[in-house]
Amino acid sequence: MTPAALNTLSDQPRVRDFLATAVAEGRLSHAYLFVGAPGSGKHEAAEALAKCVVCPNGGDATCDECRRVAHRTHPDVHWLMPGSATGYLVAQVRELIADVSLAPTRATRKVYILERAELLRGTAANALLKTLEEPPESVMFILCSRTVASMLPTIVSRCQQVPFRATSPRAALASVMRSCATDEQEARIALAVAGTPARATEFLQSTSRRQVRRLVVGTLDALARDDSWDVLLAARDIVAANAVPLADVKQAQEEALKESQDFLTAAALKQVEDANKRALTARERSGMMEALAAAESLLRDVLVRCEDVREKIVNEDAAATVDRIAAATTTPGVLRALDAVARAADDLSHNVSPQLTLEVMLLRVKEALACRPSFR
Repeated sequence: MTPAALNTLSDQPRVRDFLATAVAEGRLSHAYLFVGAPGSGKHEAAEALAKCVVCPNGGDATCDECRRVAHRTHPDVHWLMPGSATGYLVAQVRELIADVSLAPTRATRKVYILERAELLRGTAANALLKTLEEPPESVMFILCSRTVASMLPTIVSRCQQVPFRATSPRAALASVMRSCATDEQEARIALAVAGTPARATEFLQSTSRRQVRRLVVGTLDALARDDSWDVLLAARDIVAANAVPLADVKQAQEEALKESQDFLTAAALKQVEDANKRALTARERSGMMEALAAAESLLRDVLVRCEDVREKIVNEDAAATVDRIAAATTTPGVLRALDAVARAADDLSHNVSPQLTLEVMLLRVKEALACRPSFR
């Protein structure tokens, strides 16, 4: 019987069945390497497998342990992202290795999920290698990578590879509509903003995330008549709206930390606090990337109108906004605006302040669309 946590992987049936068999037969590997293109569901699978590992009921997806994993507040499930734009830092890996030697806090096993594992390079990769070769029995590693081509071969060989196939647009759309009982229009918008079917489903279920998208659409609609001060205020409002769902995550982290204070050393508590801060930063960046994706989606619809392409736009609920912007600009202007969004995404990946990134992007988009900045 497939654990409920793994049922979310309906778009990757081979992966779901493979992991379900391993869980049922007690043959889970100490290290997995999930390989696939962005949006193929690697991170959703890592979360689902982590639930199966720490859940006392084998991954029922409803208990407190599973909810903590979903909120990324479980003290025994650690999510790691590259500490710099060029890759993982040696200090990050050494901190991970020090934590591996500690006993689990709530569960019987600990799970370490490394996103963008292809950015494990040089000294950082070599530092992790020995731990991957001889990990404690209570530890599991899940490495998520877009490709194995740039990874250290010895790390690849120590992991059980699990390939993920790309999901077709039609299948992704059907998956979202099935999961949320929503219509095609909302599903297309959610996929444009969130990227994957699982994240699109979460987007549609989150009032705050949908509000961020509405603010982005409204801001782009108002650029032609707003002055520079208005643009800066709009950027501030979007960043503030993106922070709303983070408050619950932060509270859950603090509660989990309080529960751990009696049996963790001061050094271990500091490591948990640092990991929690990184997780919040990653979530904030993820939310801002959704805001940029919403802007890109709307601008692509404007490009469709400017080029008079006979196809449905994605943001049908904002068709009037798309038409207004298209009527006031040109194809080269939209392309420059799209370039501004791409540059903003690159700035976020290089840890530039979300507020500054959004302010600069909106001013660049305003200028690109021939809505010259005005001043009070």
